[in-house]
Amino acid sequence: MSKPVVAIVGRPNVGKSTLFNSIAGETISIVKDTPGVTRDRIYADCTWLDRNFTLIDTGGIEPDSSDIILSQMREQAEIAIATADVIIFIVDVRQGLVDSDSKVTDMLRKSKKPVVLVVNKVDSFQKFGNDVYEFYNLGIGDPVPVSAASRLGIGDMLDEVIKYFPPAVDEDEEDDRPRIAIVGKPNVGKSSIINKLIGENRVIVSNIAGTTRDAVDTNVMHNGTEYVFIDTAGLRRKNKIKEELERYSIIRTVTAVERADVVVVVIDATEGVTEQDAKIAGIAHERGKGIIVAVNKWDAIEKNDKTIYEFTRKVKDTLSFMPYAEIIFISAATGQRLGKLYEMIDMVRENQTLRVATGVLNEIMSEAVALQQPPSDKGKRLRLYYITQVAVKPPTFVIFVNDKELTHFSYTRYLENRIREAFGFRGTSLKFIYRERKGKDE
Repeated sequence: MSKPVVAIVGRPNVGKSTLFNSIAGETISIVKDTPGVTRDRIYADCTWLDRNFTLIDTGGIEPDSSDIILSQMREQAEIAIATADVIIFIVDVRQGLVDSDSKVTDMLRKSKKPVVLVVNKVDSFQKFGNDVYEFYNLGIGDPVPVSAASRLGIGDMLDEVIKYFPPAVDEDEEDDRPRIAIVGKPNVGKSSIINKLIGENRVIVSNIAGTTRDAVDTNVMHNGTEYVFIDTAGLRRKNKIKEELERYSIIRTVTAVERADVVVVVIDATEGVTEQDAKIAGIAHERGKGIIVAVNKWDAIEKNDKTIYEFTRKVKDTLSFMPYAEIIFISAATGQRLGKLYEMIDMVRENQTLRVATGVLNEIMSEAVALQQPPSDKGKRLRLYYITQVAVKPPTFVIFVNDKELTHFSYTRYLENRIREAFGFRGTSLKFIYRERKGKDE
């Protein structure tokens, strides 16, 4: 089941990034006293009381003037409203209630999304307790006092947040339709691909980067199977600051990828593969999704007999962290190879749910160990006792060893390659977990 998404919204310098880091449990965002400096990781996978969720720090407010702050807060709130299941609205007890807090509250209230009002910088309840009551005037429920910097009150706040999560669903009750997220930078042709697949203009398409306003789910029947395509794009912005556009498209990507089985990363053939493409692909890779790289606008490229091989090499170099990804060259404008996209999606889905018998896995591992000895350190050698597959989506393997400290990523990659040689697993990452077990010879 896809994880609920929680977004943090608030004015500059109220402590959004500090709160984000306190919940995530590590310093992910850059925190400085200059407003609008949140530049780094803007999402994190978090857990509270056995409930998993994705936390998003909307950030990105540059305080040039009160008007611009308000307009950017509105955009930030729009992003949160469009993508989040629960919104944390953070205000500052020391600055007190200000006009822009009230205006953004009106937007949040109209959205009908659940909002948890958090009053930050309450380092001492004795000192600031009475000031918290002022925020009842916003009319969106009880303010929760916290100090993000001192990690006070975070648990009470998260208790409120998870009250709004949908009940955990059993796997059997889940919607088993294939869910495919179409992701990529603004204006690479994501919406055009979906329009062509469904044969009608359901998604607004324009040449202005970032004109798809909301993530849209489109159901498509193909050869008797119903597919759900999740379209994503950055929000349309009046002042198109490139960095902000990228930030918003990444927020959209995280929430769409979270809900998908297979992710189609669309690359613009006329621009080539970029660092931003790698960032977007990395989100799907980190979450263990099936991945297809679709190079769009292939009809617009001057070609010779080497073009496709050269482009494939560039894609593999830039996305070297996921060599398993499938690559397809398409054109949304002409419909070239779009039919093959369905075949590829089906193949990747099968590989995501492929299970390998334990006996066969252990044969492969024994053969691999015989051909190449496991690493050793200070005279002690890594011993591999047993391997078994414990999960799918992505296929996950547990290997029992004598000492986890002796494991090395290069040997894990060697084992992965041996398993892929035998079973393919094209289009899906594989996950390996090491567990210690004392062997008979220890």
